[in-house]
Parts: sequence; structure tokens; C-alpha cells
Amino acid sequence: MVDKKISSELIYRTTDTLAILSIVLLASIYSERYNFEGYLAAGLGASLIFGLVGRFTDIYTSWSGRPFFRDEVMRLIVTWLTTFFVLVFIIFASKTSEQFSRLILISWLMLAPALLILNRYVLRALLSHLKKLGIRNHSIAIVGMTEAGLKFAQAIQQQPESGLQVAGFYAHDEQDNQAISEQYAQIGDLEKMVQDAKMGTWDQIYLALPSNQKTLTTRIITQLADTITPIRLIPDSFTNSLMHSKYLEIADTPVLSIYDAPLSVQSAVVKRIEDLMIGSILLILLLPIMAVIAAAVKLTSPGPVLFKQVRHGLKGEPFKVWKFRTMTVCEDGNTVKQATRNDLRVTRVGAILRKTSMDELPQFFNVLQGHMSIVGPRPHAISHNEAYKTLIPGYMMRHLMKPGITGWAQVNGWRGETDTLYKMQKRVECDMEYIRSWSLWLDLRIIFVTAFKTLFDKNAY
Repeated sequence: MVDKKISSELIYRTTDTLAILSIVLLASIYSERYNFEGYLAAGLGASLIFGLVGRFTDIYTSWSGRPFFRDEVMRLIVTWLTTFFVLVFIIFASKTSEQFSRLILISWLMLAPALLILNRYVLRALLSHLKKLGIRNHSIAIVGMTEAGLKFAQAIQQQPESGLQVAGFYAHDEQDNQAISEQYAQIGDLEKMVQDAKMGTWDQIYLALPSNQKTLTTRIITQLADTITPIRLIPDSFTNSLMHSKYLEIADTPVLSIYDAPLSVQSAVVKRIEDLMIGSILLILLLPIMAVIAAAVKLTSPGPVLFKQVRHGLKGEPFKVWKFRTMTVCEDGNTVKQATRNDLRVTRVGAILRKTSMDELPQFFNVLQGHMSIVGPRPHAISHNEAYKTLIPGYMMRHLMKPGITGWAQVNGWRGETDTLYKMQKRVECDMEYIRSWSLWLDLRIIFVTAFKTLFDKNAY
């Protein structure tokens, strides 16, 4: 298994180096004074920096199960931009900038990431095909014939590109799930599992023991402490929630913060600066468009230009969210009916505004006021909050962060009418994932995707 990891990393590093050395090719094409040694040194230096930065951005860890465009591509771009600007700084600091063409450096800045992404895409497709054929696969065993273990085994079967093959299950007691034993081989009991783990029979072993048998799980983990096989745990829902908790140390005592403010003081300041800078720039650019929209709303239907509705903000504090009016009514209070497809309340101009999300533009004023962020969980009507907080556990945790004009749920397709509980659950899951994973880079990604996605969103009406 170690050899497989090393060979895969070697392939990635080799192709990355070749992509980065494209500067030499660019120099040979565009430079009249072709300084081969200088450009080669820059390419090799960038390859070294890229590899070092890549250790922090995890571009050389296993890609199995990791989304390509939403994860690996973003990591590659961040790694390359960091590499490029570090190298440029070194060039200027060493006073050798006159040896390099600005045209070549700018071309290299754009060409290299394109080649890096193309290389990774081709290699991923090739290795994924080999894994589907059973080449370079890892054999795994699952301990505990439980529902969690079965779901994991079925998920692996549905994703052969993960490179994992389930050899079978180890039974944890005599009353194991009969349905599981009919689908997968039973390869022994817990005693045999410990022996196989020490012998290295399988590449990986996954523990999927019942959540109510903590003593058994602890005993098995202790027995596996001196094995040569990687041991992994499939968490139950409770353990999974704890994994996303924040670790603290208070009075020399380790503490898990289950429900707490997701942003540190420093991160909150960074996010506020982001809102003020990006919000001000966008508002200035959008003011002419907003003036045209305001005139269109006023001239085509009776009623106010802006629709203001009370929503819950940070820590549940009420505020009035601003929108361009898109309906013939301005509902607020205890009963608010969501817009549905072909809703008769929506005006002709309102339909266009809702489809393109331009009805949300006045919310940039909410951002500058400090009630909202550009990115965050979308604010729901208070009546909807009251209804869903009793149906979805942890629903009100969305209010640990300022609501946003756009959010992680919206760019993942969970936008628009929530006519089923499942749709709202998925929206809340995305919101909680965003809150747990917040970073400035994630906000910029969401803003960038939103700019292109809203025009083609089928859920907007």
C-alpha cells in the first residue's frame, strides 16, 4: 500500500514539474533573448516551491472520494498562485527581474495552472479506469455486520473508482444482520479479525460496531493497537457530530464545544472587512442597474419599489431584509407563503428579477448596515423558522453566523421553494457545512460560482 502511494505521488510530482517547466517552452517561443539557464532555474525553483506548498494544501494526498472541481482544482490553483508570487518576490528581491520577460511571466501564470489541472484530470480518469478494472485496488474488511457497515459497503460498490474492494464482514456477535450476511461474505469473528490485522491480510480494516457497544469498541481498538494494518472507524451520527465540534482547553481540562460561535474574533473581523470591501465595490457597480430595476418595478405594477420583511439575523436578532418587490403582495408576519412555480402573485418584471436573483440586490445595503454578509446561510421568514426549528434538529444553529445574500446551499442547488422537508434538511446540512468550514477562500469561491450559476438556476421562480 505504501508503494502504491509513493508511485502515485511520484507520477503527480513528475507531471506537475513538466507543467511548471512550460516557462522554458514559452521563453523559447516569445523571447528574442532566450536565456535558457535563467528560465530553467525559475521553472525548477517553482517546482520546488510548488511541492513544498503542496504539502500544506494536500494536493498529493489520495484523491479517492474527493470532488475534482470543487476540491482538487481549487487546491491546485491556490498552490500555484502562492508558488508564483513567492517566486516573483524572490526574483525581485535578488534583482534579477530584468532577465525575465513580463509577457512570458504573465503567460506562464495562466498556462501553468491550465496544464496542472489538465494533467490531474487525465491522470484521475486513467487511474479511475484502472481501479474499475480491479487494478491498484485496496482490499478492505468491515468489522460489525451493522446497517452502518452495510451502507458503507454499498457506497463502495457504487463507486468503483474509489479503489476499494470489500472482502467481507467480521461478525461482532451471534445475532448479526441476516440481510447483510446474505449479500457479503462472513470471513470470521472478532478473534480472527485481530489475528488477520496483525498479519496484514487486508489493506485496511473499518470498524462499524453498534453505537451502544462502547465497551466492545474500546476493547477492540486496544487489541488492534499493535497491528500493522490501518484501522478506520465508521462513526455513528452522534460521533459524527462530535467530529465537527471545536476543541478547547479550559483550566487544563479538554472540552468539546458542541454549539458555539463558529468564527474567532480575528475571523469575524476578516469577514466584516470582506463584506465592506466587496460589498462597496459591487454596490457602486450595480447602482445604475438597480436604478433601472426600481423604475421598472414602479412603472409596471402598483406598490412600493422595495419589499421589506422581518428575518432573523445573527443570534436570532430580528432585522428587515430588503428586496425589490416581485409580487403584488407584501406578506410578513405569522403566515408567509413561499413562492411556487407559476405563482400568480409574481409580476412580469418580478419573474425576471427572481429568475436572475436581481431582486436580492438591495441586500447589499443590508450588508453595509452589518445585518447581513455577502455569503452566509440565507435568512428565512420568521414563520418558516418557527415551523422548521421543531422539525429539523440543529436548525437554529444557522443563526450562529450572519445570513448571506448567497450561500453554500444555493451554489449546491438547494435554492428556491422547499416544498418537502428533505429539501430544507439538505439546505440546512449545507449551511452547517459552510459554518464549520468557513474560510475567506470559501467565500470567494461561492461569490465566483454565484455570479455564473444564478442565471441558469432552474429552482429560481
